[in-house]
Amino acid sequence: MSEWVTGGVPAFAVVGRINMGKSAVLATLLEVDDDDVIRVDATPGATTHSQVLPVEFDGKEMARFIDTPGFSRPLEAMREIQDLHGEGTPDLATVERFLREQINGGPFEDEARLLEPIVAGAGILYVIDPTKPLRDAFVAEMEILRWTGRPRMALLNEKGGGESHVEEWKTRLGSYFNLVRTFNAHRARFEERKRLMGSLLEIDESHRAMLEKALVLIDAEWKERREEAADVVLGMLEETLSLRVETRLDEEDQRLAHRKARKTKELEKTYAGKVRKLERRAYERMLAIYRHHLVRVDASGSQYEGIDLEASETWKKWGLSRGQLTLAGGVAGAAGGAIVDVSTGGLTHGGGALIGGLIGAGGAFLKGADLPDIGFAGGLKVSSGSGKTLVLGPPRSENFPWILLDSALHHHAAITGRAHGRRDEGVIDHGGGDSLVRRIPRARRSVLAKWFGSCLKGAPDGRMSRDVFQALVDCLREVEES
Repeated sequence: MSEWVTGGVPAFAVVGRINMGKSAVLATLLEVDDDDVIRVDATPGATTHSQVLPVEFDGKEMARFIDTPGFSRPLEAMREIQDLHGEGTPDLATVERFLREQINGGPFEDEARLLEPIVAGAGILYVIDPTKPLRDAFVAEMEILRWTGRPRMALLNEKGGGESHVEEWKTRLGSYFNLVRTFNAHRARFEERKRLMGSLLEIDESHRAMLEKALVLIDAEWKERREEAADVVLGMLEETLSLRVETRLDEEDQRLAHRKARKTKELEKTYAGKVRKLERRAYERMLAIYRHHLVRVDASGSQYEGIDLEASETWKKWGLSRGQLTLAGGVAGAAGGAIVDVSTGGLTHGGGALIGGLIGAGGAFLKGADLPDIGFAGGLKVSSGSGKTLVLGPPRSENFPWILLDSALHHHAAITGRAHGRRDEGVIDHGGGDSLVRRIPRARRSVLAKWFGSCLKGAPDGRMSRDVFQALVDCLREVEES
């Protein structure tokens, strides 16, 4: 067998005019955002040679795609092939003869290198930008591909940004290709990628068993990644809702109100920084799970990386509604409390005066005020002895866990919705949409609320872990499907 086609492994050459988006289609389909692997560039002719891109599972190749140089002189190449054949319609043998004559420095070397894997036995995935009007040069490309006799699918890569000629293209493509499909290499999500892979079954019956197995493995791997992401979200929520921070108070701190206030303010910043760090770590892990390298999480915390608790829009649009919080049982708020603890041996347990909410006291919010009184506060406890400790956390607001989960769901949507064919570096964000947790079914909200309550007490209920994990998996799946 040739270097392009291996016995038993379905192979497809991705071909088309220069700058039609062939490499972007492959990058999105195969989830590769690394230019060292697949070069995606607006500069015409970025792909200068054919390259094999295998689809592997557990080290076994299940299919392969071949990224090829674009057609550069299709009209002239078509005429050259016709001249080689003489009267009648050229066939695969004539195309192969053309390839041998042109492959090493001939005037149609680009076309020859493009045709090399096809002559060797690869099927054809022909990529078109439907914003381009149908011209004679495109017809020449289609004729050359038809002469090879290989299984052929045309893909309309809807890049956007111009007038569409989709209907004109579809009318003509049907005469040359076994199948015509549409795709957007800059927006396609998992289900669209999977459907495109499934379409290959319709043009390559000879490898049906292998392609069907590959589709099963693709689906199973995606479910595994979703479960990995759910586990990351679960860990982030557990750590954040159980988080407490502390600092020592000397006698002057205890005696002078302004010094105690300053220490409290410093501790608030420490707490917020730790929350941001936990979120950032979780989202970076999710980016790795979904094979994104160009997107980053904003390290400054100033944009999108964490929930902006000072912004009124956060409380208006995110988290549960008042009615949903009531139906969820108010478990999180009852279990939590912003507790400031002054003790000799660290944390003490018992009564204490609660003097406000941590990161937005839910009291005013739940009683119907438009917004909570954002800020840190807590209660005081005093134990015997001279050593004093100021302890802050966990949040008191009943809505805080839901806003935290809302942020995670929005980020998951942004990560799984980003196509790998894009080459713009960006900062991951939550998309600015409305609350996603408000769509969670009531029974699932109840499970999550009980677990949130145990986390806020500092003792996450391990007996609920399986149910909570499944609830989060279901939440992530629904976000992907919405």
